[in-house]
Amino acid sequence: MLFWIVGLGIATLGAVPVVLAILRAEDGIGVESDLSVYRDQMAEIDRDLTRGVLTEDEAERTRAEVGRRLLEADKRGPRSFSQAPKAARIVALVGVVLAVGAGGVALYVTQGAPGYPDLPLRARIADAADQRQNRISQEQAEAQAAVSLPQPVQPAPEFAALMDRLRAAVEQRPDDPQGFELLAQNELRLGRLKAARAAQERLLDLRGDDVTADDLAFMGEIFVSQAGGLVTPQAELLIDGALNRDRNNGRALYFKGLAAAQVGRFDVTFRIWSDALQRGVGEGAWRETILAQMPDVARRAGQDYTPPAPRGPDAVDMQAAADMDPEAREQMIRGMVEGLSQRLATDGGAAPEWAQLIGALGVLGETERAQAILGEARQVFANQPDDLRLIEDAAQRGGL
Repeated sequence: MLFWIVGLGIATLGAVPVVLAILRAEDGIGVESDLSVYRDQMAEIDRDLTRGVLTEDEAERTRAEVGRRLLEADKRGPRSFSQAPKAARIVALVGVVLAVGAGGVALYVTQGAPGYPDLPLRARIADAADQRQNRISQEQAEAQAAVSLPQPVQPAPEFAALMDRLRAAVEQRPDDPQGFELLAQNELRLGRLKAARAAQERLLDLRGDDVTADDLAFMGEIFVSQAGGLVTPQAELLIDGALNRDRNNGRALYFKGLAAAQVGRFDVTFRIWSDALQRGVGEGAWRETILAQMPDVARRAGQDYTPPAPRGPDAVDMQAAADMDPEAREQMIRGMVEGLSQRLATDGGAAPEWAQLIGALGVLGETERAQAILGEARQVFANQPDDLRLIEDAAQRGGL
């Protein structure tokens, strides 16, 4: 009720000038207003002459022109305008009021939320807590997502053969954690979620108390994938376990922020992700994913957001490379390539980083290694045509 009272008051204040203009009765507008303007101009000329803004000749010419206009205005005499009848003015007044009122109500009904109560910050936080408390379970989420999950990727023949050998190897060595770790990662890339989960569960059993943050975060990712992108309570338990072991784990930080966003706490998501970016954690694919979603998260959280500057060598690094002899420069480049290769192998990365590695290896003449990484990149980005095109272009430039 208070909203409508305030709205009516604002509309009334806005209509007052229009009503006064319609009801104002003036029999005519005399010449005095024009004469007053010209007299003021005459006085202004004298002031400009005193201040030295105008010379005597300029002032004299200006006075002559203003005087001519003043005489013409005096000759015209009073001007009068006919006024509409009172009845017509009242009809116009009623029309204006109805148009403004009806238009405002129609706009609010179609674009606003009539009858919707205020939602203070405390109530919104309580609502988010309630949503979080009542999230569906992992089993329920998987049942709902089963009909919409994409079909597994059909790998290239060479990669399919490698996967068959890997599956056979872990069957022969059921106590080899490295084999199950590699199997889980590649099964997830192919979209074989059940197989990935089974392999990762076996890995967690084998490592026992020595389970790592990456192990738990990766299992959390599998849970989220099976749930159609929803971070369930069971998935968040795994994410929290990973962060308890390593608060800088990029994968876990991404899903922790995503869990907050899914219950409406974009302020919490913004705090988690912006802190991760500022501290330089969440490298590789998770950093790129966070960067892509941060503008929308910041808008929903009511925060200002400036993307961090692109990473790369600074002027000092460039100068140092220029001052090196060819052998030292090649060693430095190889060191950078090895660092990028290791990071992509452990944390993954965006398509431009894969393209950079493939192109660099091609230039260094390591064509066999570049070809192997190209095959892996084709599998990773098989369902992303734009990224795949970027990688193929890099391979072509590298002579592959």
